[in-house]
Amino acid sequence: MNKKYKIEVDCAACALKMEEAARKVEGVADAAVSFMAQKMTVSFAEGADEKAVMKKVEKACKKVESDCEIYYN
Repeated sequence: MNKKYKIEVDCAACALKMEEAARKVEGVADAAVSFMAQKMTVSFAEGADEKAVMKKVEKACKKVESDCEIYYN
């Protein structure tokens, strides 16, 4: 299952770091961040709980870019 989320990130390099961090989260099959569109696309692993995984994704992204925002609620 793929879902798109609105994000706020300040630079393309930070967006790339967020993408890499999101891909490492358990329950994420793949992730892509578009700096220009300010969007994140997440492909969830089969059976993954979307909200629980997105909380982990947000935590991982905040570690690499503390002022980023992901709107998933």
